[in-house]
Amino acid sequence: DGTPYSLRRPVYRAEDLGYGPLADDALFSGRVAPALVGIGLLDTIPHARLAELADPDDADGDGVSGRWNTVIDVATGERVVGRFGWKSEQPTVRQQVAAAFVGDIGITSSLFPADERTPAQRAAFDAPSGGDPEVSDEILDLVTFYCKTLAVPAQRGHDAPLVLEGRDLFRRAACNACHVETHVTGDDPDFPELSGQRIRPYTDLLLHDMGPGLSDGRAVFDASAREWRTPPLWGIGLIYLVNRHTNFLHDGRARSVEEAILWHGGEAQASRDAFVAMSADERRALLAFLKSL
Repeated sequence: DGTPYSLRRPVYRAEDLGYGPLADDALFSGRVAPALVGIGLLDTIPHARLAELADPDDADGDGVSGRWNTVIDVATGERVVGRFGWKSEQPTVRQQVAAAFVGDIGITSSLFPADERTPAQRAAFDAPSGGDPEVSDEILDLVTFYCKTLAVPAQRGHDAPLVLEGRDLFRRAACNACHVETHVTGDDPDFPELSGQRIRPYTDLLLHDMGPGLSDGRAVFDASAREWRTPPLWGIGLIYLVNRHTNFLHDGRARSVEEAILWHGGEAQASRDAFVAMSADERRALLAFLKSL
């Protein structure tokens, strides 16, 4: 309808590195930390449910072909289904926590006993160590417990006419083909309070090809550069209240929900086009629904 939008993409540059230039094949891919609410519930969704939703060959012909990433469970050495991270590169909340410890702040654990320094980073080898490993299993388990039990905020204004209209538009645009609304959690003997719950996270936990515009040139296990896990939408309306920003997508390039939608391509192109074709009032209703989550 003529409403203007502008989109931005990050450009990366590394300067004045104390250990020499980066390798010619070094890859850059920015990351905004994903929301933690409800990840314990997502951890208990049965594998059978993911298998029910997966359609890697688009057998039903709807243009959506979600599939899971197969990753390493470092505790067992086995290849398992990934659930967490922007490309579903981690299989469990505990491993996600341990990977963040070592990858984000250089703290080793029993799961990742070696930090991620390279031989070129000579000064790092002389830096003080916090132990071997630096974080105990007790602390790792406590942080995992905290993350797994972070509650999901209740939807606000769920029965408001504008929100209900937006929900219908969300479905009509087939956004729920990937942002699947409802699941029932399985059994978690360690966290019985998470078991057998009907939840509405708005994700299928699967990888989808989001087109060349969101490609980061970096594959992770089975996930290609263009594939990303469907992020849950619960809590999205409170992002600014909690974080004081609305930087969406994996690298924060989208400054609003609208910009995030406009970056959708590949399997989500039809839903993006449906959003563009909406009137201003319809877009307002859709955004009211999303901000109620």
